[in-house]
Amino acid sequence: MGVFDRLPPMDHLRSEKMCFVQLIMPAESARLAVTYLGELGLVQFKDLNEDKSPFQRIFVNQVKRCAEMTRKLRFFSDQINKAGVKSSVRPALQPDIDLEELEAKLGEHEHDLLEMNTNSEKLLQTYNELLEFKLVLSKAGGILASSHNHATPAEQELDEHIYNKEMDDGNAYLLEEGVHLGATDNSGVKFVSGIILKSKALAFERMLFRATRGNMFFNQAPAGEPVTDPISGEEVEKTVFVVFFSGDQAKAKILKICNSFGASCYPVPDEMVKQRQIFREVSARLSDLEVTLDAGIQHRNKALESVGSQLWRWTIMVKKEKAVYDTLNMLNFDVTKKCLVGEGWCPIFAISQIKDVLQRATLHSNSQVGIIFHEMDTIDSPPTYFRTDKFTNAFQEIVDAYGIARYEEANPAVYSVITFPFLFAVMFGDWGHGICLLLGAFVLILREKKLSSQKLGSFMEMAFGGRYVILLMALFSIYCGLIYNEFFSVPFHIFGKSAYECREKNCSDAHTAGLIKVRDPYPFGVDPSWRGSRSELPFLNSLKMKMSILMGVSQMNLGIVLSYFDAKFHGNALDIRYQFIPQMIFLNSLFGYLALLILIKWCSGSKADLYHVMIYMFLDPAGDLGENQLFWGQKELQILLLLMAIVAVPWMLFPKPFILKKLHKERFQGHTYRFLGTSEMDPDSEPDSARSRHDNFNFTEVFVHQMIHSIEFVLGAVSNTASYLRLWALSLAHSELSTVFYEKLLLLAWGYDSLVVKLVGFIVFAFATAFILLMMESLSAFLHALRLHWVEFMNKFYHGDGYKFKPFSFALLADDED
Repeated sequence: MGVFDRLPPMDHLRSEKMCFVQLIMPAESARLAVTYLGELGLVQFKDLNEDKSPFQRIFVNQVKRCAEMTRKLRFFSDQINKAGVKSSVRPALQPDIDLEELEAKLGEHEHDLLEMNTNSEKLLQTYNELLEFKLVLSKAGGILASSHNHATPAEQELDEHIYNKEMDDGNAYLLEEGVHLGATDNSGVKFVSGIILKSKALAFERMLFRATRGNMFFNQAPAGEPVTDPISGEEVEKTVFVVFFSGDQAKAKILKICNSFGASCYPVPDEMVKQRQIFREVSARLSDLEVTLDAGIQHRNKALESVGSQLWRWTIMVKKEKAVYDTLNMLNFDVTKKCLVGEGWCPIFAISQIKDVLQRATLHSNSQVGIIFHEMDTIDSPPTYFRTDKFTNAFQEIVDAYGIARYEEANPAVYSVITFPFLFAVMFGDWGHGICLLLGAFVLILREKKLSSQKLGSFMEMAFGGRYVILLMALFSIYCGLIYNEFFSVPFHIFGKSAYECREKNCSDAHTAGLIKVRDPYPFGVDPSWRGSRSELPFLNSLKMKMSILMGVSQMNLGIVLSYFDAKFHGNALDIRYQFIPQMIFLNSLFGYLALLILIKWCSGSKADLYHVMIYMFLDPAGDLGENQLFWGQKELQILLLLMAIVAVPWMLFPKPFILKKLHKERFQGHTYRFLGTSEMDPDSEPDSARSRHDNFNFTEVFVHQMIHSIEFVLGAVSNTASYLRLWALSLAHSELSTVFYEKLLLLAWGYDSLVVKLVGFIVFAFATAFILLMMESLSAFLHALRLHWVEFMNKFYHGDGYKFKPFSFALLADDED
């Protein structure tokens, strides 16, 4: 253990050291101090008013004002979007204004916009009504002219309504006679004209017929053009109608029905001369209204452009002010000393910056009393804070999705920067596909500034956020593809000639004739001659399966070693002696030995059956190995390793709970002796008393937890090692699927003489490669690599039950607005 003790504690791989601080700020400088701290973005405030509702806090009125300004800004944004006015995302620099001036300016702009909207709505409603009146005059005039000159259409219309023969013949005769007489007032026949939705016309006609008991004549004509409804503001198809009737009671009924159906009634004179005169007046008024509406829209758009040029700046300003007052509401207000007291967390490296900011706030606020800043002790666990950049942020997010690291716990993201894309590439290895991924990553990186300022979709946003992950996955895929010697499943003689040739010089079918070794091994990666040979699949299966086991055992050992550094860093000797050591012994006695056998077999060229060796290591440890013996003393070593693995299980299970119980009893007795001299003090009354400590320790719970942890590790050592075989399975599946697409799509189409068939085959091959291999297969490999890190690697040392450092920062507000 002396070697491990001399190793560094890996401080640079842990979260930033945090301290709990208290700030005592005079009332006159508190707002400016919090504003400057928001610009710095390195202090996480603690809510000291959790027992108070939002309406009981000190700065509730200021928060309400900011909320009201936010509502006005949302109103402006909606109006700008509705009008289709383009507003600049980053406006030109304007003179700074304070909150009171901004509030007054927003109120003026809102009042002006509301007034313009009201006037515009009134003018538009008047315009639509006049347009309907014009259509009614045009269509109803024709209907009235036909009623004067032709009785036949009216009689046909009456026949279509299928009047009841038992109704009053006198009324029917009166209506018919009135139509023949031209619907004049002398005849007693009157009419109502108007316009109604086309979809309601049939039901409207039926209702009129029933209400008047057939004593009416209904005529209609399509409006001929879509009309903007004055109520809903939507363009709809409408129908012009004219209803002829007799009697004041019938008129009242008809008007009520028109009102209930949403029909608009307009007076149309009976004389043609008056109709033409009114038609000209309505047309003139429509022309004037069009000019007025256009001028109003231009004026409104100019006002919206003026607001839109500063909308982003004002929104950020209001958000900052609201965030400042929300933070001030988290502080305690000392009425006697007229100061605000705040508590929170900050990184130790930021203490000097925070002090400078607070001193600057005191000077700028002209306060005669300085801000007091000092560190405090606390029993609360500090938050976890890792400083990341645009390259490492995506890897940290992958780890944080599993769980936030404990304070000063070893950060798996540091290792995942390399191991995650490499394990992905092991499953995705093809340097042709890797080049495609690399091009996609380069596009995202080169357009980084442009894409970061745009609002992207969910998939595109995820791809852009992980652009550097994709870059490393592409580079490692090219590397593994060169090792596998696959370019869209096709091998190439990149690094020299193959070590194998046909048995006969004139043979062309290596699959049937077989190969013989004629020169030194291929210098890098898999020999291209394995492609198409009889031993291709068995060779690649054996290679990738053994390689997967070696990688799995290596990464699991790395996880256990990291648990040692965690225990050493926190001074936990029990975890080192009774967790790290037995875990290393158990894992390497079985699967570390298997990895050793694989390496010896590769180096020696032995034909030993490793399955037989591992199975009979448990079933018959003292049996003769025979031809499966790889080195001298192998049987004795296997017996020793098996005994060590058996001993490691109770070593993990029993000592730690009993030692914890013993240590707890010793502490408890020491606290009890301290209370023997005083009879007045009750141990139960002290929160940190020996009695409370004794009650908090539950041996059964500790023992069960240790038993679960031990069983999980023993079973997990087997299942996790088997889980790494997914590297072999997915790599083989990717290679075979790529081979199928190449041979059955591209080569098959290339065998035809037709250019169209070749083109279609190439297009299908390209789409299959892009959507299945580059998208679906890459997503599958990504998820499997994610699982290997979360389950097989990180569970060896990573607790992930901390909470993230969330400082009060204006930069986060700007990012949210973007």
